[in-house]
Amino acid sequence: MNMKTKYLISGLAILSIISCKTPLNIVNIQTDKNISLSKDLPEDQVFKSIIEPYRMELEGKMNTKISHTSVDLTKQGDNSNLGNLLADFTFEGADAWAKKNGISSGVDGAVINIGGIRTTIGVGDILTKQIYEVMPFENEVIIVKMKGNDLQGLFDYYLKTLKNNPVSHIIIETDRDKIINQLIDGMPVDPTKTYYIATSDYLALGGDNMDYFKKGELIPTGIKLRDLFLEKFIANPEIKVPTDMRLNFKNKKNKTNE
Repeated sequence: MNMKTKYLISGLAILSIISCKTPLNIVNIQTDKNISLSKDLPEDQVFKSIIEPYRMELEGKMNTKISHTSVDLTKQGDNSNLGNLLADFTFEGADAWAKKNGISSGVDGAVINIGGIRTTIGVGDILTKQIYEVMPFENEVIIVKMKGNDLQGLFDYYLKTLKNNPVSHIIIETDRDKIINQLIDGMPVDPTKTYYIATSDYLALGGDNMDYFKKGELIPTGIKLRDLFLEKFIANPEIKVPTDMRLNFKNKKNKTNE
């Protein structure tokens, strides 16, 4: 999405806060009467005529088809299809950025939070506005550089919370109060190796109680998650939903999935 469209969105968001009614000129304030602001006040036609072309242009862009899905994309379950899809998009965007910016090995995995995905996407055409509804925040992709021995905190977090925060290139299996499998990019974690994990700035700073990220070095990418998701949906006109198992919480007592 180009800068002009972004400015249109921001501008109309501000304009929506400003009343489109004609101003009231109150000369005398009479304390014995209530003065009400009625919805029946006439619209300021000049103001309306100025913003109307921008509103129509924005609505056109927001209602543009960018992709299609043959199944509902939801947040439910340990391996939600929408969560895994967006985690993969985060991984791919961060991996490409890393390889262009001095991290020759790219990133090793990605973690996002299910609560940051604000809605679902129904079967059928996917419109631009739906990506804004799914990701309404201005979160940035951050790459966290961590030693393997510090990554144990990530696996311990999932064991403790059993929460379906989506991951990519990471496998975590638990059974009751034990971790029975933990892999990054298909391999056991090497305590001496340096890993690069893609996530959001919110989580990198300890959001959702992911304090383990605080042990790493934060590398900002300047990539907005929503912009990345838009780019990825446009590049994939027919969505292929991930089907691999990433999180597997066996014999859990409490359901913490969104």
